[in-house]
Amino acid sequence: MTAALVLIAVFTLATAAVALSLRNLIHSALLLIASWFGIAAFYLWAGAEFVAFAQVLVYVGAVSMVVLFAVLLTRRSRADTVIAPDSVARAISAVITGIAVFGVLVAAILKTSFARLSPAGVPPLPSGTGVSPVISAPTATVRDIGMQLMSTHAAALLIIGILLTVALLGAVVLAAQDGPESKQESP
Repeated sequence: MTAALVLIAVFTLATAAVALSLRNLIHSALLLIASWFGIAAFYLWAGAEFVAFAQVLVYVGAVSMVVLFAVLLTRRSRADTVIAPDSVARAISAVITGIAVFGVLVAAILKTSFARLSPAGVPPLPSGTGVSPVISAPTATVRDIGMQLMSTHAAALLIIGILLTVALLGAVVLAAQDGPESKQESP
C-alpha cells in the first residue's frame, strides 16, 4: 500500500463516518459529496480515469444536486428536521443490515474468478516461484465505453436520467404545496 492510498482511504472513510454521525442534513449531504470525491480519487489512483470522471460527473455533480435540492426544497421549518432520539432497536437493525451487506460483498469477492487477470494464453504461475504474474492492460478506450453506453445500455441510461428528473420534480412539487400554517380559515 502506498501513502496516497492510505490518505485517500482515511479521507473517504472519515468524511462518510462524520456524515453519518451529524444531525444536520445539509452538512451530512456536503460531507457525502466529499466522500464521493474520495472515491473518485481512489479511481484515479487505480488508473481508471474514465470511471473517476463518471464518478465526479454523476455523483458529485448530478446526484448531490438532487439530494441538496430535495433537502432544501422540502424543509419547511427547523422543527421538521428534528430527528428522534436513538434507540436500541434502530442500532440493532443497523448492525444487522451492515453484517448482511458485508456478507454479500464477501460472497461476491470469493465467487469472483481471479484467473481472468492473467493475459490470454498465459497460464497462471505456480505459487512459490517468486515471480509475479503480468496483468494485461485493458483494451477498452473511452470511445468504446461511450459506444456501449449509447448503444447497448442506452435504455438504462435514459431510465436513470428520467428517474433523476422525476426525483427533482417531486422535490419541487413537495416544496410548492401549501402547508397547514399557510391556509387561512374563512369566516
